[in-house]
Amino acid sequence: MTNNLYLDINIIQTVPSSNLNRDDTGAPKTALYGGVTRARVSSQSWKHVVRHAFKEDHVTFSSRTKESVQLLANELRKQDGSLDEEAALTKANEAFKSAGIKVDKNNETGALLLISNGQIKKLAQYILNNDELDKKEIKKVLKGDQSLDLALFGRMVADNPELNVDAASQVAHAISTHEVIPEYDYFTALDDEQGEDTSGAAMLGTIEFNSATLYRYANVNVNELVHNLNKEGAIAGISAFIKDFALSMPTGKQNTFANKTLPNYVMVTIRQDTPVNLVSAFEKPVVSNDGYVEKSVERLENEYKQTLDFVDQPLLTVALSKYNTEAGKTATNLSDLLKQVTTELTKVVEDENTND
Repeated sequence: MTNNLYLDINIIQTVPSSNLNRDDTGAPKTALYGGVTRARVSSQSWKHVVRHAFKEDHVTFSSRTKESVQLLANELRKQDGSLDEEAALTKANEAFKSAGIKVDKNNETGALLLISNGQIKKLAQYILNNDELDKKEIKKVLKGDQSLDLALFGRMVADNPELNVDAASQVAHAISTHEVIPEYDYFTALDDEQGEDTSGAAMLGTIEFNSATLYRYANVNVNELVHNLNKEGAIAGISAFIKDFALSMPTGKQNTFANKTLPNYVMVTIRQDTPVNLVSAFEKPVVSNDGYVEKSVERLENEYKQTLDFVDQPLLTVALSKYNTEAGKTATNLSDLLKQVTTELTKVVEDENTND
């Protein structure tokens, strides 16, 4: 495939009192944009819950861990019941060292390593079928059988850059479309067993929180994802990514605030020139005393239409919203949106393969 092919996901989502993603002081993360303070949820936080959603949906997934040696040792013993724990760990150690990955005395890698279940299984098979390990073959195994999250979000291996995987997706930090002012919940807790003659709280404290209407954005380099997986896997993976990115939410302080909401607006665009983050729609913060969602959706669609003066006409733009939308086609529900996107991607990818 020679043509560029990108997919943009734009979401407007309102969130009530919450603390989705905390900084080192326990306060909700923020960002200064357009001269005012915005609520912020880091991209890493949202990618983490998307990866968890993949696991729950039984989509191929990976483990981000320092315990890769132990995972491989467990798989070796699963495939060969005659191996004891020590022998399995020794073989696993040798394999990772052959791949140029440092392992310490505790059988841990020096940094977190994103490794797919398929890679673990294939590596165990290779080790058991070969008395002598070939470095090139081990590296080949560790670059193949990529899970969806590994193919989307990539992998950096400082010990051996040859094992790096270029990410096929970029995820932006979500920010509020408007200014936020931090609020504080002063709370107390009583001791259920304290006597009637005892007054006062056994515990007291404060929790910082805010409420916000968020703009969320992510994109996918479709050709890169096809390279990391394959055509069918990439198209199915993009559908899973859109669904789980739209429906997932970081769980910070969720038991305290019960803040799980659904998107108010989702727009997906397929482009052949460049991905476009539409956050500039909110560089001037939305100001309102009767809600932010509708005004934010209007701003976003206006920004989308203005970008058409600079970029090519997208192959497909489809929006799911309870508000009137003028940005391309409309979807009746999330399943309909995913169907329209999958149909267009299948057609475009097949056309590109034909033209190669």
